Amino acid sequence: MSSAPFQEELFTHPTAISGTVFVNDRVCIQTEEDQRVISVHGVIFSHYSINDRAAEAYAMVLLFESGYADQNDIARGFGYSVRSLRRYQERLKAGGLSALARPRGRPSGHKKTLERDQTILRLKTKGMSNRWVAGRLGLSETAVRKSLLRLGWKSDSAPDAQPALPFLPEAASQTKGATVRVNKVSEIPSLAAGQPPRKTAPFQIDSAAKSLDANPLDRSMDRLLAAMGLLDDALPLFAPTRSLPRAGVLLAIPALVASGLLSTAEKIYGSLGPAFYGLRTTLVAYVLLALLRIPRPEALKEYPPGELGRIVGLDRMPEVKTLRRKLARLASLQGSYRLGREMARQRIAERGKVLGFLYIDGHVRAYHGKHTISKVYVTRMHLAAPATTDYWVNDQRGDPLFVVTADANPAMTRMLVPVLSEVRELLGPRRHSTVVFDRAGWSPKLFRDLLAMSLTS
Repeated sequence: MSSAPFQEELFTHPTAISGTVFVNDRVCIQTEEDQRVISVHGVIFSHYSINDRAAEAYAMVLLFESGYADQNDIARGFGYSVRSLRRYQERLKAGGLSALARPRGRPSGHKKTLERDQTILRLKTKGMSNRWVAGRLGLSETAVRKSLLRLGWKSDSAPDAQPALPFLPEAASQTKGATVRVNKVSEIPSLAAGQPPRKTAPFQIDSAAKSLDANPLDRSMDRLLAAMGLLDDALPLFAPTRSLPRAGVLLAIPALVASGLLSTAEKIYGSLGPAFYGLRTTLVAYVLLALLRIPRPEALKEYPPGELGRIVGLDRMPEVKTLRRKLARLASLQGSYRLGREMARQRIAERGKVLGFLYIDGHVRAYHGKHTISKVYVTRMHLAAPATTDYWVNDQRGDPLFVVTADANPAMTRMLVPVLSEVRELLGPRRHSTVVFDRAGWSPKLFRDLLAMSLTS
């Protein structure tokens, strides 16, 4: 008699009990009614009620950290995602077992969602469309519409809560080569729903006017006015904060104002037209970026625009294309020469006593544009590369008087004559000054020309 049938009966595989899930060849889950048992190699590993989510989360994390199963098998066996398992690990590590228990009601930690809902309501109160709000917050129009539906917003239920923009009569006054718009408003509607408008003192909306935005981190109203052509430059507003990286650069603002750059530029250029980032903001942004060792606008991609924007008193720093467009606009006006001369005249009038000695030196600056120019040896790069040479004229203290950028990189022996001619015109015919330069300007022919200039003057 053959023993094969007898052996088949001895080694038949037992049928799995209903409610059993095999995570892998070591771990299985058995569920009966509202109780769940986890076994490892046939030994009970954990026992809990299926309504106890904290116990189940702890069992999942413990299985993974004990090495009995990987994240994918555990997530698949328990019906969760791998991301949820990782979230449970972070919660257990940060707050212990109590952090795994989710409180009843709406989950906490939705502070950003609440702030976003408040921003949506505030913008809708100002009369913005759903599409505009979605573009402003980086959401889809459907998400904005669902948020408004959840918040119970009705456009026709509170007509008084949506103030219309005030009519701003314009009066153009002509100044020296520039037109400055003066817009007067006698009453500003309240931005809060349900509050009557309050009367305020008249003010002007121009490059130095007040802002209609109460929140420095939300400049939507000023941006709207700029888009409507009623604002030439946004007023800087600073929000209180405990820690702001790179805020120490603001210590240079008094020196920037005292230098007269902003007032002189406004006298020469006037305005860049209706814009949120106007002339003053553009100049301040370029100066502060230079002090922060950010040499080119393209490097702004490596920094958070919100943090840099708070330094200049705006909700965000201008984008790369915006700064490039503003710089191209300034270049098209061709006022850099007049700006340099006017700044030099102011410095001569204020600090004329330190101009007895003038130091002239050339500094090579690497060129990254599209035009083909001659190459110059760049010391910091230790090679010859396309570059331009800036010739600086400094006073006795080392402060710059003016700077000249050479077009085709001529030597100092060729640049000293036109540079000193400019110095003579700025100082006047009766004033004498000693010029100091290095060996790059050594040339007998140059010395004869300089002596001839001094004799004729």
